[in-house]
Amino acid sequence: MPLVNSKEMFKKAYEGGYAIGAFNVNNMEIVQAITEAAKEANSPVILQVSAGARKYAKHAYLVKLVQAALEDTDIPIVLHLDHGDTFELCKACIDGGFTSVMFDGSAHSFEENVALTKKVVDYAHQFGVTVEGELGKLAGIEDDENQNLAR
Repeated sequence: MPLVNSKEMFKKAYEGGYAIGAFNVNNMEIVQAITEAAKEANSPVILQVSAGARKYAKHAYLVKLVQAALEDTDIPIVLHLDHGDTFELCKACIDGGFTSVMFDGSAHSFEENVALTKKVVDYAHQFGVTVEGELGKLAGIEDDENQNLAR
């Protein structure tokens, strides 16, 4: 089974009244544990990769691990970029086989964030890739950065 995007996966979950787990991955053991559990539960799954995990494990290695999981489990899997903060990062993931990306432009003004999100959407949709956007700002800590609403 090839990678799928989240659009149809979410539609089926909504209609079926069930949730889909999304888990951040960065090595073989994590990918293997999550996908084997999903196979046992006969459940689709979203494997998320953060920018930091992509730097740590390298894009090619992560994609190959997920491809191995597809062969081993035969369950629907979405490969999702979690909190990509530049168009270039989102584009690299789309070009490199991801089926879903999240553009996080929260460091920009609202207007610039919307424009950049649209740029990611326009590029991604050419390839059937779904896009999630973070248009606002959340307070707290994300990827070792303090986030506050008063920027």
